[in-house]
Amino acid sequence: MSSNRRRVTMVTLLASALALTSTTMAQTTSPPQSNAAPTADNAVLLTVFFKHDQSRPLHELNAQLEKQGFYKAFPPPGIEVVSWYVMMGIGQVITLRLPASRLREVNRVIEDTAWGSYRTEFYPTYDYKAVGMAQHEKAAGN
Repeated sequence: MSSNRRRVTMVTLLASALALTSTTMAQTTSPPQSNAAPTADNAVLLTVFFKHDQSRPLHELNAQLEKQGFYKAFPPPGIEVVSWYVMMGIGQVITLRLPASRLREVNRVIEDTAWGSYRTEFYPTYDYKAVGMAQHEKAAGN
């Protein structure tokens, strides 16, 4: 029963994250700062693709990012960076762990500081490893 409740909670969080993303794109006010920390019942993973504008040289992109304050503002304080890779020919791929309540804040930082140098794609997810591994162990008979 606990496993089913956990799945329902995670699906609810994912749906909430997707709803928040679609409703915050046009907001122009600064997001409120929150000190919420990601916990097992509120954490989402957010994978962000920063796709370089390949029509411009890298030094121009970096100058724009610096001018817009990207590296100063991103990631916002208290947001955990799970991974940050350069994907050759694409740009940067960053996975963050954050409470769902801070999704809007992360989105706004990216809109304010990364747009122009990057096109962005967002993929909110949740940690399924424990559930998947438990299913594997059960199926393997261990």
